Amino acid sequence: MWLRDDLRVTDHPALHHAVERGEPVVCLYVLDEVSEGIRPLGGAAKWWLHHSLTSLAANLADLGAPLTLRRGPAQEVVSDVVRTTGADTLLWNRRYGGPERAVDAALKEWAGENGVEAHSYAGSLLFEPWTITTQSGNPFRVFTPFWRACTSGPPPRKPYPAPSALTPAEPAPDSENLADWHLLPTHPDWSGGLAQTWAVGEQAAHERLEDFLEESLPTYTKDRDYPAKPVTSRLSPHLRWGEISPYTVWHTALHRGGNPGKFLTELGWREFSWYNLYIHPDMAQRPINPKYERFPWPELDEDALVAWQRGRTGIPLVDAGMHELWETGTMQNRVRMVVASLLAKNLLIDWRLGEQWFWDTLVDADAANNPHNWQWVAGCGTDAAPYFRIFNPETQQKRFDPDFVYVDRWNGRQEGVEPIVDLKESRAHALDLNSQL
Repeated sequence: MWLRDDLRVTDHPALHHAVERGEPVVCLYVLDEVSEGIRPLGGAAKWWLHHSLTSLAANLADLGAPLTLRRGPAQEVVSDVVRTTGADTLLWNRRYGGPERAVDAALKEWAGENGVEAHSYAGSLLFEPWTITTQSGNPFRVFTPFWRACTSGPPPRKPYPAPSALTPAEPAPDSENLADWHLLPTHPDWSGGLAQTWAVGEQAAHERLEDFLEESLPTYTKDRDYPAKPVTSRLSPHLRWGEISPYTVWHTALHRGGNPGKFLTELGWREFSWYNLYIHPDMAQRPINPKYERFPWPELDEDALVAWQRGRTGIPLVDAGMHELWETGTMQNRVRMVVASLLAKNLLIDWRLGEQWFWDTLVDADAANNPHNWQWVAGCGTDAAPYFRIFNPETQQKRFDPDFVYVDRWNGRQEGVEPIVDLKESRAHALDLNSQL
């Protein structure tokens, strides 16, 4: 059983079907950052992965089987482990990025040529992207009709239970040492804030869901836009690494009663992001709306980019958000939109540079949500009337953090730091450039 972004034992379809076969199981995780097109992980993501694999290894050991760790190109590594263990079956949960699908397809072909059964399962998305189309058979470009189409069909399947025990392969295949992968930062170790903010692993994910449903769901719809109010689920990194499945989140929220509709719509936005990545595999590099490939980005102002990255723009809500990101590896959702809008619209810095910074600093950065959300804010993605949405951080501040609770928590008000950009003039300039396309 080949593990990827599904570091859990509950509602793990590939693991469930492996156990059902009644044969010894090899649980293999491959760190592949070298296959063609595979995007190497950012620093915060590596930190999370280290701790998530540690947690998973303990859970698998409790069930009776070790976690085998290998590094390298996945096709070579997986086929080698299949050969050396004599496994006759290869199971995994599907991935939806273009390079990942190419790796998986090649392995399925190799398996067929070598007498090995290969099966893949739906484990990370509620709805398979290729099953959701308009009545004319085209992809959806707007979220609301997409989500309506998803939810008007059969409901997502019920979660699979965790296995009660695993039969390990004898002898166990050789495993690499997780510490040798050097996923944790050391010179310097900047991860102290991450460790204080997050509990990593499957148990933590389930506890987080329970806490959210009990404490925050009742006021979620009303309060979710206010960054000082801790009502968001904070499940995004757990979902990104597959420590909890969307099926578990979906059915647990519905079973709890109340009205989880707005919260489940956020799961829908996650589905929409992956749907778009499935259709546009190069979403992190190229605008979905092709006319924005011609957008006349000015010469890069390195000082402005660094000021944005370090939270030194002189704009309190933006600087607070960037400090929160650096300290915790996350940022409240509305603030994410505000800081992204400032970079792409007011500072006129290519959204891809912001996407890359988030990729390196977010614990929940994944190949779909990160570029899809950046394109949405930058106005070059799937939205119908996108470019004129320019978030004014001062207006957003007055509406959603009027007493500066969030800003002061993250040191957004810094004495003597003047705004690096005039919001009104830069907005007009951005709209003017866009009108010339």
